[in-house]
Amino acid sequence: MRSLPLPLALTARLAPVAVLATAGWALSSGPDTSPAAKDRTPPDTTNRSASASAPATEAVTKTYAAAPAPCASLAGKTVTSLVPGAKAGGKEIPSTDTDVRRTCSWNALKGYDYRWLDVSFEVMRSDEAARKSYQERIADRAGGGEVPGLGEEAYSVVNLTTEDEQQTREGTVLVRASNALVMITYNGSDFESKKAPSTDEINKGAIKAAKEALAALEEGQG
Repeated sequence: MRSLPLPLALTARLAPVAVLATAGWALSSGPDTSPAAKDRTPPDTTNRSASASAPATEAVTKTYAAAPAPCASLAGKTVTSLVPGAKAGGKEIPSTDTDVRRTCSWNALKGYDYRWLDVSFEVMRSDEAARKSYQERIADRAGGGEVPGLGEEAYSVVNLTTEDEQQTREGTVLVRASNALVMITYNGSDFESKKAPSTDEINKGAIKAAKEALAALEEGQG
């Protein structure tokens, strides 16, 4: 698996034009050397300059600046319990920007039982951006419910699919913590019985992984 204003740009384009126009006027008219000009006191532009530049110095404070190493976010015993037969180290999925988005994947077939687990972190520019993305994503995953006590808001859903008589049950847990999102995807199949693990097993496993991943995110921030 797996998140800047037009008026300023317009001002930047117009500023050089204004400067050149002023310079041209000064060269053509020449300095005013009259006695009256010497007595005039230039206006105080300090306050106006400070107030004009103040908005540019304001920056959005982000709780999380970068995504943690996803393959180190779960304890080895957690990985082996959720994905029997998998190597604890996992495999990180390539990302175009590892500060913003990082994902680790574990999968293994032990006997006839197959399990797949993904842990993904996504760091956004602000809490509001993360909140909006969270709401959009859970809207696409109907049928689940909130997970209390996990991050600032969390959602869990489990779905069953069947292909060629083979069942696969997949659980997804999405957690928002300030400006970061943590997503867990956990699924399983039994290739002998063609049945899938129970909803309870998949849901509890995904939530367990989500709790550890969230702790890793918070620890990395600290």
